[in-house]
Amino acid sequence: MTSVAIKLQGVRKSYGDNLVVENLSFSVNAGECFGLLGPNGAGKSTIARMILGVAQPDVGKITVLGISVPARARLARRRIGVVPQFDNLDSEFTVSENLLVFGRYFGMRRGEVERTIPSLLEFARLEDKAHARVGDLSGGMRRRLTLARALINDPLLLVMDEPTTGLDPHARHLIWERLRALLAQGKTIILTTHFMEEAERLCDRLCVVERGRIIAQGRPHSLIEEQIGCQVIEVYGGNPHEMQALVAPHAERVEVSGETVFCYVRNPEPVLAHFRARSELRVLQRPPNLEDVFLRLTGRDLETRA
Repeated sequence: MTSVAIKLQGVRKSYGDNLVVENLSFSVNAGECFGLLGPNGAGKSTIARMILGVAQPDVGKITVLGISVPARARLARRRIGVVPQFDNLDSEFTVSENLLVFGRYFGMRRGEVERTIPSLLEFARLEDKAHARVGDLSGGMRRRLTLARALINDPLLLVMDEPTTGLDPHARHLIWERLRALLAQGKTIILTTHFMEEAERLCDRLCVVERGRIIAQGRPHSLIEEQIGCQVIEVYGGNPHEMQALVAPHAERVEVSGETVFCYVRNPEPVLAHFRARSELRVLQRPPNLEDVFLRLTGRDLETRA
């Protein structure tokens, strides 16, 4: 595999009058986890579909594993594993049968797939579910099975579209653990997500996408330091605009999102002093994170946007 696993140059994509991706350029190095962050409708899934050759760009150039896409997408996909946003497992088949059928799609011999299945079930922590019907599995188990299925052809690249959406915290952390294991094996992962914690924990590099355009790109902690670079105090309760006016003279910047006031401060003490006697307020002091970066760049909260 080349040192650059994915490269997009000047990619643009529209559906009718709806411009979904505009002048997009980035590269993904082999062996890294690269994140595409943004709210629903930002263009993340369309970017993933173009990388897979399922959607064709209007203009621009895409290469995946050194192969031109979509011109030779079928060849590229033989070396890619895909975890879609929504499970498309066959609920009537058992766990092992789902893996067997998918392996056959890649032209693998039955015996070859059957020899591979035990290690995939162990990886997904589904050893005791080999003969269980998929319809009887929990949501977390189904997602781990979808991940195991994506590895049936021992791919060089994994394309993961919102892999932990809808999972409880325990199931989400288990998926993250499995993804870190794949990165340790040298796999390349491109991850679309709207969970900032997920991106911060997994991604070597990322780009934040807003209406199909990259508005920031870099390593997670570098972006946090560049864009925020100070402590954050969250204040909930009372009149948020009154709170904003109260602390503004003591903060680098103050943002209001819904009923929460975010104060970005070098020295937290003057701001905290205003709230100590206010028992009706909930106050949290914390380090900055990627959600703060997103709020800074877009002026809107990630989870509440359309």
